Amino acid sequence: MGNLTRDPELRVTTSGTAIVGFGLAVNRNWRNESGGIQEEVTFVEISAFGKQAETIDRYLKRGNPILVEGRLRQDQWVDKQTGQKRSQLKIVLENFRFLPSGGQSREGGSSDSSSFSRHSAPTPPASQPPPQSQPPPTNSGAPPEEDDDVPF
Repeated sequence: MGNLTRDPELRVTTSGTAIVGFGLAVNRNWRNESGGIQEEVTFVEISAFGKQAETIDRYLKRGNPILVEGRLRQDQWVDKQTGQKRSQLKIVLENFRFLPSGGQSREGGSSDSSSFSRHSAPTPPASQPPPQSQPPPTNSGAPPEEDDDVPF
């Protein structure tokens, strides 16, 4: 979960597949031994494909918050100027959620939203609703169930 560091950059392959790339700043705050607040920011590159890429390009811009889920991929290449081997660890987006500034989330492009079940889904704006791969969960007023399954 973090904020976009730049506007999404959309490209389309010759076969018509949309690819979007953007940077994400992830903040971590904690208290040190003396009680002072410490902050750490990690910058991560994200790649998304297909309809998810189109949705991100259409609705997000620099500074917007987003929750992403994906897999890690390490790109390696040789720098043309220096001849040195370079590498970069990226996240290939598989699911995401829009996060309004108020702290609630809105479903967006998730093919399996079960891992994000703790977040409530407010109604998207009527003028430009983002596409949803499945209907938002209904909440009968009961507190959300805790998912204690650890994937590792």
